[in-house]
Amino acid sequence: MTKGSDLLVAALENEGVDRIFGIPGEENLDVVESLRTSKIELVLTRHEQAAAFMAATQGRLTGRPGVCLSTLGPGALNFSTGAAYAHLGAMPMLMITGQKAIKSARQARFQIVDIVGAMRPLTKMTRQIVSASSIPTIVRDAFRIAVEERPGPVHLELPEDIAAEEADAALVPPHPIDRPVASPVALERVARMMLEAKCPLIMIGAAGNRPRLIEPLSDFVHRMGIPFFNTQMGKGAVTGGSDLYLGTAALSERDYVHDAIDCADLIIAIGHDTVEKPPFLMGRALGGRKVIHIGYVSANVEEVFYPDAELIGDIGASVTALADRLDGKLKPDEGMFALRREILAHINERAEDGAFPVTPQRLVHDIRHVMPEDGTVCLDNGMYKIWFARNYRTRIANTLLLDNALATMGAGLPSAIAAKLVHPERRVLAVCGDGGFMMNSQELETAVRLGLDLVVLIIEDSAYGMIRWKQAVDQFPDFGMTFGNPDFVTYARAYGAEGHRVGATADLVPTLEACFQAGGVHLVAVPIDYSENVRVLVDELGNRTTGVPD
Repeated sequence: MTKGSDLLVAALENEGVDRIFGIPGEENLDVVESLRTSKIELVLTRHEQAAAFMAATQGRLTGRPGVCLSTLGPGALNFSTGAAYAHLGAMPMLMITGQKAIKSARQARFQIVDIVGAMRPLTKMTRQIVSASSIPTIVRDAFRIAVEERPGPVHLELPEDIAAEEADAALVPPHPIDRPVASPVALERVARMMLEAKCPLIMIGAAGNRPRLIEPLSDFVHRMGIPFFNTQMGKGAVTGGSDLYLGTAALSERDYVHDAIDCADLIIAIGHDTVEKPPFLMGRALGGRKVIHIGYVSANVEEVFYPDAELIGDIGASVTALADRLDGKLKPDEGMFALRREILAHINERAEDGAFPVTPQRLVHDIRHVMPEDGTVCLDNGMYKIWFARNYRTRIANTLLLDNALATMGAGLPSAIAAKLVHPERRVLAVCGDGGFMMNSQELETAVRLGLDLVVLIIEDSAYGMIRWKQAVDQFPDFGMTFGNPDFVTYARAYGAEGHRVGATADLVPTLEACFQAGGVHLVAVPIDYSENVRVLVDELGNRTTGVPD
C-alpha cells in the first residue's frame, strides 16, 4: 500500500517532471513531504501567479508540461492569470492545488472555493481526485491532454485526506502518440494552389513555433525558396540567417511588412492561431488574395481570418510532404526580394541613434548586440514588445519569448527565471517595463535564492506606456497612467541582487555585458524615449495610407 501523495509524486516522476514551482499550504503538506524524498526539485516562489508563469514557460520551451503547486482557496485562485496565459498561449502545464478533506468537514466551509469550477473555462481539463487509487491514471491522462494539440493547462485538485489515503495502484507508462497526417487530396490541392500562384508568401503563426517543428519548418522554408514573415508568437520558428525573412507583423496593418502582404496573391498561413492580434486583416484589406491554412486543427473562422483551403494534420509531416511535392518547382517573385531590402532598411532606421533617453530602436539594436544567437530574451508586456517584435532578429527558435495572446503584464521576470532553469548554459535577459516589473518584482528574491545568473532590464517611463500611447492616439487627455517608482538600484540590492542605472546610451551595451560577465542577478534600469511610438507607429506608418495602426 502506498500513500496518495507518494503515488502522485511517483506518477510525476514517471512523466519526467524534474521541478515543481509554487507555494504549498497546510492542505498539501503530505505532497511536500513526498517531494522532499523525491528527485523532483521544489522551486519555492513568492507568489502563485509567478509560479504558474514559470511552469507555463517551461512547457513552452520544452513541449512537456511544466508543473506548479498551490494550496486551496486564495492560493489556487492566484493561478488563474497563469492558467489563462497558458490556455491562450498554448503552453502545456499542470496545476496541482490542495483542498480540505472531502470525507469530513472539521473546518466547515473555511477557505473553500469551487476551484474546479473556477478553472473550467481556463483549462483543457479540471477535476478533483476523489480516490488515491485513481491517481496514476488521472496523472497520465492529464499529461496526455496537456500536450495534445492545442496544448494548454490542466488542473488537478488533491484533497488532503486523499493525499494521506493508502492505496495499491500501479503507475501507467507514457505511450507514443502519433498525430494524424493530412490527406493526399488536401496535399494535392494545396500544392496546386502554390504552383499556380505568381507571388506566394509564407506566414508562420504561434502554432508553427512548437519545439518539435524547428527542423521540419526550417527545412520547408529553405526548400521552397519563397519569402516568409511571422506573427509575433511565430517569431523565431525558422532557424538560421535567411535572405527569405521579410519581417514580423507586429501591427495588424499599415506597417512596412504589409507592403509584402499586399503584393502576394497567395498567403500560406502555417499554424496561425487567432488568439493573436491579427497579422493582417481579411476582407477589403486583403483584396482577392487567397489564404491557405496549415494547422493541427481547422482554422477558427473569424471576421479577419477565413481561409480558402486548409491542410489539417501534423504540421511537421504536412510541410515535409508539401516540400517533397514542390521542391524546385516554385519560382519566387524577384520583386519581393527587392521589397524585402526596403522593408528591412525601414525597420533598421535609427538603430544606432545616440540620443538619450534611449530610443526603442537603439534599445533593441544594443540588446541584439549583447545577446548571443542562443541567448534568450523574455519580454513582459508593454510598448517595447512591438519594437522587439518588429526589430529583433532571431536565428534560433524560442530565443525571444513574448506573449501576444493573453498579453498579460507581470510575466517577464518569472518567464526569465524558468528559461534560465531550462537552459542554464544560455544568457537570459528579462526585459520589463517599470509597470509590469513591479507586478511580480518579489521574484527577484527567488532568482537570488536559486543562485541564477540573470539580468533584468527595466525600461523606465513612469507610466503604463502602451495604454498612455493609445490614449494619446485616440485624442483623450493624458490622465490616470503615470506613477512613481522606487530607486531600482537600491531596490535590487535589498534583495541581494546588484543594481545599475544607465546614464547614457553609449553605456547600455557595456553595462549589460559587464552584468553577464560578473554572474549573479543584476537589475539594470534605463530610461526610454517613447516619442518614437507616435513618430513611427502613428505619424510615419499612419500617413502611408490613412488612420492609425491598430
